[in-house]
Amino acid sequence: MLLSWPALGVIRGRFLLLALSCVALGVAVSLPTSGATPTFWMDAALVLLGALAAHGAVNALNEYADYRSGLDLRTARTPFSGGSGTLVEHPQCLAQALWLGVGGLLLSAAIGLCFLIRQPALVGQLAPLGAAGLLLVVAYTPWLTRRPWLCLLAPGLGFGPLMVLGTQVVLAGEVGMSGVLLSLVPFCLCNNLLLLNQFPDIDADRGIGRLTLPMLLGRPRALTVLGAQWLLAFAGLLGFVLAGWAPTGAALGLLGVLPALRAWRLLRRDTEAAECLLPAMGLNVLVSVATPLLMAVGMVVVR
Repeated sequence: MLLSWPALGVIRGRFLLLALSCVALGVAVSLPTSGATPTFWMDAALVLLGALAAHGAVNALNEYADYRSGLDLRTARTPFSGGSGTLVEHPQCLAQALWLGVGGLLLSAAIGLCFLIRQPALVGQLAPLGAAGLLLVVAYTPWLTRRPWLCLLAPGLGFGPLMVLGTQVVLAGEVGMSGVLLSLVPFCLCNNLLLLNQFPDIDADRGIGRLTLPMLLGRPRALTVLGAQWLLAFAGLLGFVLAGWAPTGAALGLLGVLPALRAWRLLRRDTEAAECLLPAMGLNVLVSVATPLLMAVGMVVVR
């Protein structure tokens, strides 16, 4: 089946910046002190392609499932939640959305398999990370969205430990302590990204049998979880750097606390009014994408 241009909307291309940011953090953690070789950068580019394919796959499969379930027809879309609307406007692209999701999944798996074949010594570390990542892509929409605490933790696990440490294993040949600790920052931030995006969708999600954390706890208590994860991310990053467990340059990511504080003030005012919720959602995206990227830049500059 030929791929039409409108169908590409289901991968939600502008949101793929999150995968780029998290891979950049993994690359920065893995940079050799003696300087990177051309092979290092070629492998980094392949890792990035695999991460983008996986992220695009989960977006496409989520859009496919949400249209099939009727959720896309119930949801009030925002610039940050409720899907792209691609299949609502172009229902003829439904099969193409499925194939985009499956194709992205297969491409990501093929890149991981290439690394395993080339570096068999990495099987014990890379294979579990890759398998867990693929499982998250497949299970997120049909299964995890009905288990609120797992649904909360799945995005952070995928973009934090799995993506950052998977990059480190491929490029450095091992998982290091600084990589483990720094991966906890995008873990918390990406959990919050999906958590806040669920706030406008509570009624629509309930109508198709989902059970997300805002539905389970209510918005005020879910907001407490959001604040706790921001606190853990930035206090943890500061603590890791001060203790000497992470490179000093990673502290540049602490600039992400500024939009997080602004979003927190908006949400404390009102979690339902569009004039508070929508700007807070935009700031939340900024925090989640910019913080790992700032950490990476800081680690490259301050070495």
